[in-house]
Amino acid sequence: MRIISGTHKGRRITAPSKLPVRPTTDVAKEALFNILNNYYHIPELSIVDLFSGTGNIAYEFGARGAENITAVDANFDCVKFIKKTSAELALPIITIKSDVFKYLEKAPVKADIIFADPPYNFEDEKFAKITELVFKHDMLHEDGQLIIEHSKHTDLSKLENFKESRKYGSSVFSFFE
Repeated sequence: MRIISGTHKGRRITAPSKLPVRPTTDVAKEALFNILNNYYHIPELSIVDLFSGTGNIAYEFGARGAENITAVDANFDCVKFIKKTSAELALPIITIKSDVFKYLEKAPVKADIIFADPPYNFEDEKFAKITELVFKHDMLHEDGQLIIEHSKHTDLSKLENFKESRKYGSSVFSFFE
């Protein structure tokens, strides 16, 4: 994986092969950030990256100037890798080792963007639970968005607060506001 833009543009990051992850592809990530750049001034944003995995999305926000980034993952090795890499890159990423659903239940967080990249084999009920918890706990600032990355075989358009989805290869980003 590589950082597409910002202070570390072109920087390649190699995650240990033992991590149980599927990083967002560079093509999909570039498309996502092209969309976000049309709506937001990234350095002013507060970000929560759920199911953070390698930290791929968190690094991209950090390299583009975001200074309030929280990366949440249940896997100890993923959290350790993100903490180490963000320190090497001098990116302001706070790491939290937690089950995402427990985090969403208890975290007193408000963010501009909450990005979730759960496993592609997630059940529909779990996708619905993410949106339910984010909106029930009023976790988004005004004009904020929840973005869920998922497989092209999953349709989240029936969930409450759905705005639109964009497909890039086998990945889809669904936007909720």
